[in-house]
Amino acid sequence: MKTLPIVCTLTPGDLAAQRDALLPGLVERALERVERPDGFAWRFEARTDVLEAIAGAIDRERQCCAFLRFELTVEPGGGPVWLSVSGPAGTKELLAGLAT
Repeated sequence: MKTLPIVCTLTPGDLAAQRDALLPGLVERALERVERPDGFAWRFEARTDVLEAIAGAIDRERQCCAFLRFELTVEPGGGPVWLSVSGPAGTKELLAGLAT
């Protein structure tokens, strides 16, 4: 697979305007953050509005930050929802500045 550059295609104005719908706004709703070797995982409540927000953030982020890899895990029995975000070298450092 081709290595993609760690770059966001949004302008600073677009990033500020869409902040709540992107990863920075999303992870503020997380209950927990776990460090992974190449990124982070965030735990969320298992609620429909949270799942919709996660899906929307993934869709927006994949368009402007093509280097990111997303894994969404919905635990059975109403358990928590986990969003793992990773990528090539340097991604973890970029994600470290996000809340929670």
